[in-house]
Amino acid sequence: MAVRIRMKKLGRSHRPFFRVCAMDQRSPRDGRVIEELGYYDPMCPETDARVSLKSDRIDHWISVGAQPSDKVAVLIKKYGTNGTHLEQQKAALERLGKRKQYTPAPPEAPKPKAEEPKAEAAPESEEPKAETATDDAAATEEAASE
Repeated sequence: MAVRIRMKKLGRSHRPFFRVCAMDQRSPRDGRVIEELGYYDPMCPETDARVSLKSDRIDHWISVGAQPSDKVAVLIKKYGTNGTHLEQQKAALERLGKRKQYTPAPPEAPKPKAEEPKAEAAPESEEPKAETATDDAAATEEAASE
């Protein structure tokens, strides 16, 4: 049996999605699969995040004689075990993983004026206590030095 590594088309119309599969070359495009080896999503906005491959399994199938299709050979060259775009792929996946902030946080509402004097009164009462504590400490230092 001749095994090919090729893509199986999924998705809906105008929204394609492909799985990279090991298949018998005589089976139809969307036919029976021996093993699924990854996916390719051409609609992904980040070009380098479009492909996810199981590199170890692809290496196994190639070592036992499976032949990749033309498009899959390009994907393996870029994103396979020793791919040329692996660093770019990691960076693209990080960018996709971050939460997007579509709208800025709403500004805080101003506090009503009735509450502001109460809030100001409390710090004023704390400030004289702090000053008296430092005055008491200064007085004890003067007494100790004499």
